[in-house]
Amino acid sequence: MKIKVLGPGCTRCHQTEQLVREAVAEAGVDAEIEKVTDVMKIASYGVFGTPAVIIDEKVKSVGKIPKKEEILKWLKG
Repeated sequence: MKIKVLGPGCTRCHQTEQLVREAVAEAGVDAEIEKVTDVMKIASYGVFGTPAVIIDEKVKSVGKIPKKEEILKWLKG
């Protein structure tokens, strides 16, 4: 599983990345987590609000900090 957290490095982006890491550890899934800060790469996903979460190239969240329960559902889904 490949997870990307998109964002320029703001506080909300860091919080989202931390929640994703906690959820992955809690779920016990094997996932590679990548932080994407390059604006052009972020835009290439069609994402114009951050933070955003991409799991296996599918956009799961844009412009908000997802709840850990949401992330856990995505990981199990």
